[in-house]
Amino acid sequence: MDHSTAASLLYGEDCAEITSDHLSPPLDEESITTLLETESDHVPEKDYLHRCRQRLVNMTARLDAVNWILKVHAYYQFHPVTAFLSINYLDRFLSRTSLPVMKIQKLIIFYLYIHKIMKLFLQRENGWVFQLVSVACLSIAAKMEEPEVPLLMDLQLFEPKFMFQPKTIQRMELWVMNNLNWKLHSVTPFDYLHYFITNLPSSSETRARGMKRLFFTASDLIISTTRVIEFLGFAPSTIAAAAVICSTAIVLGDAPLPHSFHHRVNEEMVKWCEQLMEEHVVDTCHDKDKRGEVASPVGVLDAPICSSCDMSSDRNHQFEEAESLIKRLRSPAYDV
Repeated sequence: MDHSTAASLLYGEDCAEITSDHLSPPLDEESITTLLETESDHVPEKDYLHRCRQRLVNMTARLDAVNWILKVHAYYQFHPVTAFLSINYLDRFLSRTSLPVMKIQKLIIFYLYIHKIMKLFLQRENGWVFQLVSVACLSIAAKMEEPEVPLLMDLQLFEPKFMFQPKTIQRMELWVMNNLNWKLHSVTPFDYLHYFITNLPSSSETRARGMKRLFFTASDLIISTTRVIEFLGFAPSTIAAAAVICSTAIVLGDAPLPHSFHHRVNEEMVKWCEQLMEEHVVDTCHDKDKRGEVASPVGVLDAPICSSCDMSSDRNHQFEEAESLIKRLRSPAYDV
């Protein structure tokens, strides 16, 4: 799938019409410094990536949650930052929540009791808990970023296994926000896009082909990284810089980067992130010759990389089903 197809799921059908509302306002050096100093306050706990790699976090349930968030995000044509913010809340919440395995380590002497608790937790993680947290995270992010937010019942699309009453979701929202210490204005890669793009060489070719197209392509890359757990090891600024470098190569070819580009971020980390992006995201989304099967890389559990690759073929059918579900939910006969 190429970027024009993938991005249509992020911005709607008319991909060429990216308004200035999608572009962050220019930030001065002082504002960028503030973002860099505070971005570490808005990421998962330091051991979260290790726990994900060791499968101490239910990665199948996490991937299902991310896929669902991206589908609903595409259906309502939310801003790209809303999807990223939703998944940021999800990962931060999971990183701060005790896991069954950890409880077993602490309470191993109560083996039989813990075995029962573990079984219950696993059932919950594979069922309604992850789904409820996903709805809550998406709802919070939409309230933070979107001018119009769907009703809580209307967010529960695409054949959910469980349907939750609004009051149940609202309670979970409070739990999530409290768990995140009410730090909801998270620093994301989108906060840096305008800064890095405007630091590219200002050639006539860049102006002709457009900053908006670079933003558009970089945004698609950033959203695609949410399904690859290895990107949890990079700061938002690093992901933004790598996305701009990759999108520059896609849109403009091998354009030289100014020395000042790496002034704000660690050059080695950006190169590492860029390499992962080229291997696991760019090749999957941008290969125009291969639109079929995709190898499953390390960090993605048996699933396509691009957030929209697994949604394109049945997108219209799914959206029709979503419309039908919304009508049923709004019917007086529907009892949750």
